[in-house]
Amino acid sequence: MIKKCLFPAAGYGTRFLPATKAMPKEMLPILTKPLIQYGVEEAKEAGCSIMAIITGRGKRAITDHFDISYELEHQIKGTSKENLLKEIRALIENCTFTYTRQNEMKGLGDAILKGEPLIGNEPFGVILADDLCVNSRGESVLKQMVKLYNKYQCSIVAIEEVEKDEVYKYGIIEATEIEKDIFMVKDMVEKPDIDKAPSNLAIIGRYILSNDIFKILKDTKPGKNGEIQITDALKEQTKQGKVIAYKFKGKRFDCGNVDGFVEATNYFYNQKI
Repeated sequence: MIKKCLFPAAGYGTRFLPATKAMPKEMLPILTKPLIQYGVEEAKEAGCSIMAIITGRGKRAITDHFDISYELEHQIKGTSKENLLKEIRALIENCTFTYTRQNEMKGLGDAILKGEPLIGNEPFGVILADDLCVNSRGESVLKQMVKLYNKYQCSIVAIEEVEKDEVYKYGIIEATEIEKDIFMVKDMVEKPDIDKAPSNLAIIGRYILSNDIFKILKDTKPGKNGEIQITDALKEQTKQGKVIAYKFKGKRFDCGNVDGFVEATNYFYNQKI
């Protein structure tokens, strides 16, 4: 039922300057593959065939990556390097990529709202590419969430436990466990002070959103720094009992900062040894 996945990819990536001065942070490579390609592969495994990407100025490398490079392919045709493009060619041939721009950086909620013309009237996945998730023992995180959506038919957020002194970095939920690792969300707070956090269950960059989120986002007023937060929109859905949180199976690397990026690189390098 989830055929489309949205990728907010308009941010500046300032934590990686000067590398991201001219290169999108989503194109930073973990070994030989850019972050956003890992995300697209996860979405494809979950059953999505339409990738809706929200870009911004200076993000042309993303659109070029998910397109055929005839000159390059001609140069390496018949050589041992031809096989290196096998994975990306499979994505290009089996997925449809659509794009629109977020002209101003006004928050994740605004970026998702910009995707409404690409998504249409249906539920959809959301992947934040700098949250790199792996599950070496089974299904990808988004695929796990799609199965939950088929059961609960409501918005779903992926969560993980974080250290108490790190809650200020995340959206934090207040929830009741209804099944093992599945929670009914009562409330959520965006980047709370440590002493005001309702739990240490943090929302990470994987969502499945029901289509009414667009209408709610249009009515959501900007918060801190003039940004529209997706957590504020999701809070409206919690009032109707329509948000589930899922403590996913797998591991997440926060590649939005240098430490997490290096950790992910080392992990994938060791998997290849």
